[in-house]
Amino acid sequence: DVLSFDAVKITPGMSVRFEHWGGSILKGIVKLIEPVGFTKTSALGVEEQRVWVIANITSPFDTWQRLGDGYRIEAAFVLWQADNVLQIPTSSLFRYNNSWAVFKLADDKAIITNVTVGQQNGLSSQVISGLSAGDKVVVHPDRELKNGDTVKVQEI
Repeated sequence: DVLSFDAVKITPGMSVRFEHWGGSILKGIVKLIEPVGFTKTSALGVEEQRVWVIANITSPFDTWQRLGDGYRIEAAFVLWQADNVLQIPTSSLFRYNNSWAVFKLADDKAIITNVTVGQQNGLSSQVISGLSAGDKVVVHPDRELKNGDTVKVQEI
């Protein structure tokens, strides 16, 4: 079952990965999104609207033959994918003059740089323009950080 908010982004024929079941990642394809939702109470006591999404496993049977009826498995639906995507942590983005911006590092200075953002998944954001591969950005900019401030890079 999937939150109805997320289910509207899923379409039949979409790729899905099955993970965290005790074996290797399995591939699949969405067959059907049920047209009727239901209410389920979360572990925190919050009522959520959910929808059943039915998918077929397309990986070879011998890779998942140990998977039994009612086993726990997590599905990761592939909403979008592309090769050679420039991406940054979403936490580095902030609003500046009605557009997205980051603090790009140049000569130990934090420089406000406008960027055009494409696809986002909550953790990562695609950068269409404004940055190049290899550019470094401030990941969690402090509200007091200003354009041109000197910064010290800490490797993680």
